[in-house]
Amino acid sequence: MKTPAKFLVGSGIIVVTLLSLAYVGFTQSKTYYHTLSEIATLHGSALDQRMRIGGDVQDGSIQHLPGHVEFVLVEQGRTLTVNYAGRDPLPDTFKGGAQALVEGHLMPDGRFNAEQVQAKCASKYEAAPTQTAPATGAKQTYPNSQS
Repeated sequence: MKTPAKFLVGSGIIVVTLLSLAYVGFTQSKTYYHTLSEIATLHGSALDQRMRIGGDVQDGSIQHLPGHVEFVLVEQGRTLTVNYAGRDPLPDTFKGGAQALVEGHLMPDGRFNAEQVQAKCASKYEAAPTQTAPATGAKQTYPNSQS
């Protein structure tokens, strides 16, 4: 086989390998967002897909068990029991009443196995109350300013 032909075959193998790796990585990283209401309507292969589900953590439902954490997400009266055994620690804002987003797979028994948990507490991120403005005509001084 001549050198240019070897180069073309080798280049073709490399390109096909890179394209197949990109395709596999893309299909495995797809995650679909669903609400708790939508889960009841899913069927077939949609139940086997990796998904994200958002809701509020039910007060008093967080249980730290050996090797995993179990809690309940609530949204519009619907609930979903979530089992988290991930290697990352839970966020500091993860507590009862906080909004949470879980990512993982729905199990046949109706539980959700989460591989990632994100949480935020809306009250923690509210704007600080503003101070009243000084009376009109009052002189304000600033550090390092010349009068």
